[in-house]
Amino acid sequence: MKRGKKYLEKEKLINRSEFYDSNEAIDLVQKTSVAKFDETVEAHIRLGVDGRHADQQVRGAVVLPHGTGKKVRVLVFAKGDKATEAEQAGADFVGAEELVSKIQNENWFDFDVVVATPDMMGLVGRIGRVLGPKGLMPNPKAGTVSMDVKKAVEEIKAGKIEYRLDKTNIIHVPIGKVSFGNEKLLENFQTLMSAVIKARPAASKGQYLKSVVLSTTMGPGVKVNAAKISE
Repeated sequence: MKRGKKYLEKEKLINRSEFYDSNEAIDLVQKTSVAKFDETVEAHIRLGVDGRHADQQVRGAVVLPHGTGKKVRVLVFAKGDKATEAEQAGADFVGAEELVSKIQNENWFDFDVVVATPDMMGLVGRIGRVLGPKGLMPNPKAGTVSMDVKKAVEEIKAGKIEYRLDKTNIIHVPIGKVSFGNEKLLENFQTLMSAVIKARPAASKGQYLKSVVLSTTMGPGVKVNAAKISE
């Protein structure tokens, strides 16, 4: 892939063979941001598990103390009092059958997270085939299947993110924006890493954190010393 002049210049600031402490890595990630817009800082965590086995799946959610800097649009499947609760908590879209039809018939996806009360999961299951591949299917482990829709919506709006393995056993998640500065990004990163370490499956053997890389949306990756994180 051909890289721009700006990218190549910034890349020189990073020693490719070095594993940096978390605070140094975060500092470098900000310095190597190449875009004119406020880039998102992302963490890419490779784990020593095999996600093809159910007992080695790593999935959960964590509230980042400073949020992600992104406005998250929440859709809630609920009825009656729970629908009112969701609206009052600040959900962007609340409904039932009509929202399922809109997604099915209009290919509508103007939302980032889906929350559902347990009694609505039969209905949501009808669109599981389209929500699943987009990572939008509500899940009890992520706190997105809950009777407490108020808490679920408020936490998501406050900066709750879901983390899960992709097919190559890597977790990709945002930890904030470049404009956050070192302190906030470091706190968010430490909160995320603590949650991922706690989520280690009992069936996982050997080294759990294989590699941790931080980067901005458009910038080069910075390797973090994973051994120090897991201490």
